[in-house]
Formats: sequence, structure tokens, C-alpha cells
Amino acid sequence: MPGGRLTQQERQQIALGLADDLAYAEIARRLDRPTSTITREVMRNGGPGNYRADLAHRATEHRAQRRTALPRDPYTDRPADGRDPEAVRAYEETATTVFMHSGMSRMPARVLAALMVTDEGALSAAELAQRLQVSPASISKAVAFLDEQTMIRRERDDRRRERYLIDGDIWYQATIASARANAAVVATIREGIPVLGPGTPAATRLENIARFLDFVSDGLFRMAEQAREILYVTPESDTEATETAEAAETSEDKGGGGRS
Repeated sequence: MPGGRLTQQERQQIALGLADDLAYAEIARRLDRPTSTITREVMRNGGPGNYRADLAHRATEHRAQRRTALPRDPYTDRPADGRDPEAVRAYEETATTVFMHSGMSRMPARVLAALMVTDEGALSAAELAQRLQVSPASISKAVAFLDEQTMIRRERDDRRRERYLIDGDIWYQATIASARANAAVVATIREGIPVLGPGTPAATRLENIARFLDFVSDGLFRMAEQAREILYVTPESDTEATETAEAAETSEDKGGGGRS
């Protein structure tokens, strides 16, 4: 399987594949490249609807020149930690792409991925700007969005600098926020039932949708509470914590539950 950067000819083949509505996996197979490579290439250069081979190639050359001109990233240049800097960077880009596919815009996705791969799970705005080689204004907008979505939290270090933190509880809080938002949708849907007239096809449809979403919300609440301890266990005790959560879920299922 070939390695290294994509060539201009390969980018032209990607553009042709997208024009033919081929899946990323099929384009990757034809180029003998990993699917993640094709996915990252397309997503960072306009997406499937706006990808242009010549523009993508120039943009890649420009990024390479900037990396040469700017200070090296201090968070991926630490051979003492035993990690391969290029492997870490590649994984960070893969995580960014996955977050973007979930609906997140590029810069918040990059910030979230950068925080995830640091041991402390915390970076300042200046550190993020240097790591991602973007402007402080870009970082400010990204962290504002992530903070609003309860996906990061802010803290002050000993020098009173604001840092942005991602930890286990953030994922728990984000799950609970999602469940609450889902519950609000259920309440709104049910408001339409008396308006449309109980028993009518439209009202019945709304009731079925509400019951489905209500069941999902209830499940999210229960599962988040049961699984919360998994976020704080060490690797050696991970199996035990998972078994505890599964046992709690089984007990809950046997005893009934869920709203009707």
C-alpha cells in the first residue's frame, strides 16, 4: 500500500470518483489507499460537493510551507513519551473527520480532537492556536461553540490563564444535555396531538413519534447514570466496571421501566 502524501494525479482520481458518486471506500480501493486518507482529504478541502483536485493540491502545499515556517508543535515533538508524532497527528486528523461527519464544523472538531490526545486533556487558547496553527480568533469561536454544547469546560491555571478542559464528566454532561433536548422535543410533539384531534392519522403519527423519542430519552438518562463510573476507572478495573453497569442494566430491564 503506498504511503506518503497524495499526488496531484491521485487527487484528480479522487475528484473523478466523487463526480461518479463513488463511496470513499471505493475511491480508496482504486488508489490502494486507506479509506481514512480519502475521507480526510475530501473533508479538509471543501467536502464531496466542492472538492477540486488542483485547489486541494495547492492548499496542501501551502499548509506544508506554513508548517516549515511556523514553530514546531511542542505537543507532538516529544520522543521521550514513546509516541510516534506522525501517528498521533494522523489519529488527531481522523478524529477530527469523524466529529465533522457527526455534524460539527471543522474548527470545533479540530479543537476537540486536540484536547482528546493530550494527557492532561487541557490546553490554553495560545497553546491550541500554536498546535493547530490558526489564529486566536478561530480558537475563540471554536471553544465558545464547544462550551455552549457542554463538550468542554473552562478553568484557570496557576498563572490565571484560561484553559479549556475535556474530561470524563464532560461526556456524561453532554449525554444528559442531549437527553433533555430530546425530552423537550417530545413535549412539543405532544402539544400538537389535541390540536390535530386525538385519533386522527396525523395525531396518531405524532403520538407514535413521541413515544419512540420518549423511550430513547429515558434510556439515555438511565444508561448515562449506570455507566458514569466507567469514565473514572483505571484500565485494570475497566472490565469490572463494565460488568457492574451491564448487571445494573439487566436488573433494570427485568424490573420493567421506560415511559409509555
